[in-house]
Amino acid sequence: MSLAAPLTATFSRPDRAALARRWQDLEARSDASFFLGWTWVGAWLDSYAIQPELLAVTDGEGRDVALTLVGHAMQRRLLGPVATLSLNQSGDPVADRPYVEYNGLLAETGRDVEASGAVIDALARRRDWRALRLSGVTPDAPWLDLPARRRNCIDASPVYQVDLDAVRTAGGDYLSLLSANTRSQIRRAIKDRGGALPDVTTGTLADIELWIEEMAAFNRGRHADNAWDDAGFRGFVATVAARGLPTGQVELLRFTDRGGVVGLLVNFVHRGVAMNYQSAFAEPNGAKDKPGLLCHAAAVGEYAGRDLARYSFLAGKDRYKQSLSTCEERLEWWVIERFTPRLEAEALLRRLLRRPVSA
Repeated sequence: MSLAAPLTATFSRPDRAALARRWQDLEARSDASFFLGWTWVGAWLDSYAIQPELLAVTDGEGRDVALTLVGHAMQRRLLGPVATLSLNQSGDPVADRPYVEYNGLLAETGRDVEASGAVIDALARRRDWRALRLSGVTPDAPWLDLPARRRNCIDASPVYQVDLDAVRTAGGDYLSLLSANTRSQIRRAIKDRGGALPDVTTGTLADIELWIEEMAAFNRGRHADNAWDDAGFRGFVATVAARGLPTGQVELLRFTDRGGVVGLLVNFVHRGVAMNYQSAFAEPNGAKDKPGLLCHAAAVGEYAGRDLARYSFLAGKDRYKQSLSTCEERLEWWVIERFTPRLEAEALLRRLLRRPVSA
């Protein structure tokens, strides 16, 4: 009985057309997250004109078993820049603004464990990095097995979700699954807006430009560091929408009532889960008005009627996400460090100053 040939991991920089073919071919044999699919990855690469390296794991016949992108940058640290690799990110804060979640390997179904081992070995052999960033990975991610001096979890976030099966079991009465306080807020806002949740309109390719401009206008001035102020980010959202709408992977939802537009959502739909990626809401009419809660409640009703399994608010510690959820998962952000005198000095200084690695 012959043994299967070991997997081989190599780094390269294929042209965009070749990368697209390989990525989409493997995606068809994978059950990976939306954030590892070509709709997201291709839109990100094209929107920011970046070219991270491709780390490919192949079998004995040269067929792709797993693919991931690796960015290399000198990243600012407490005692000066450090050569840093980033998994499925570029290392440039501007280009990484479309935050990746459920990050990892695009791997052939059933082969992610052995492929991860090949990737770990390939990363360990590289000598041109001192830190590795792993953003938005699940708690059971294999990357923490990478030989390292130090592993720092710089952030962990709940992924609040709504169990749509529970909504259907409740006869569509989503509010009955929420706390008394949240129910009260939503019902009061519904009453003040005419007695019903907002109407939902699903956008088309022709709506993308106008609706994204509308979202940017609603979000203007509401945050100190507002992604919607960045033309590159708006371009990315438009690109991922244009590529995902025809396949149903991306949806634009617009919510209106007798008073006009209540809000808009950009959602991803993947493997039975609808995920809210971006949102924009009208100014409240008063202290008791809750446009955001109303739009999300209407979205839950929309998706519960389509036999989807969950409605996810994606990562974030916002109070409203917790209030609207009925279940949750968790994602983590890690920095894995090798030994260097500078990083040792930085670690000591952080302990003395009691500063986290994320500061």
